[in-house]
Amino acid sequence: MPLAPTILMIRPAAFGFNEETAVNNYFQSRSGTSKEELQRKALTEFDNMVQTLRNHDINVMLIDDTKEPPKPDAIFPNNWLSTSPDGLVYVYPMYAPSRRPEKRDDILQALSEKFIVKDVQDWSEYEAEGRFLEGTGSMVIDHDNKMIYAAVSERTNLSVLEKFAATNGYQAIVFLATDKNGYPVYHTNVVMTLGENFAVLCEEAIDEEWELIAVRQLLESTGHSIIAITREQMHSFAGNMLLVNNNKKEKLLIMSQTAFDSLRKEQKQMLEAYAKLLPIAVPTIEEVEGGSVRCMMAEVFLERRD
Repeated sequence: MPLAPTILMIRPAAFGFNEETAVNNYFQSRSGTSKEELQRKALTEFDNMVQTLRNHDINVMLIDDTKEPPKPDAIFPNNWLSTSPDGLVYVYPMYAPSRRPEKRDDILQALSEKFIVKDVQDWSEYEAEGRFLEGTGSMVIDHDNKMIYAAVSERTNLSVLEKFAATNGYQAIVFLATDKNGYPVYHTNVVMTLGENFAVLCEEAIDEEWELIAVRQLLESTGHSIIAITREQMHSFAGNMLLVNNNKKEKLLIMSQTAFDSLRKEQKQMLEAYAKLLPIAVPTIEEVEGGSVRCMMAEVFLERRD
């Protein structure tokens, strides 16, 4: 499984609670804190994360959010943008109208200036039809085996997913995952993480036994040992991790401090067999916007220009 040599991150300019995304993201919580204080806290957490990644020799392509229009979720670029090891860039249809301005041509231009982009696929037309597919939030992609794992929700439309998979030569593995209150989990990358030869999976969230069996069999048949987490751990973002290579070719598994603290000792030991664990604290971002560190990183698989 290819690991991205560069991570793209967006420094927020107007972080805050988004009413539109809270409709189906039950991981969000309202805060009595002022907008100004939320922005200050989010910036502190964001800047600390960037510095931590760079201190561990991970390439970060840092882009500033624009102040107008205000984009409270701009800190999560992986929902509208992803890249592939084949040199493609994808732009996705987004559920919340307030998030669609996050899709910026200048960011696509910056990518094409620094990296070799063979083609750009823009799937945004499905927004007009009320059908959405929110990038590597909606899809956990196994590039080596050409498989896409996807939990169906209002943000992950089955027909768009299947068209995306067919267009790009992937097989879609679809299931329903629910949270502790029985609601569909808004994004697949909250339910599971895929590494080179391991997978973190909230098996409890997949209610249909036959769907769970199918997911398990496909993961195991493609060489992934499954490390199961509970629903409670999923709500602590223990499924929201990302495996990366740094410039020294060391494997680092990035997760939030919340996720790390929720893991049992034996789970940490199992993960440490595959990578060094790198917990980073982002409590304000997790609480207010219901996303964690993996959501803050868009992988850049593209070949760098000389």
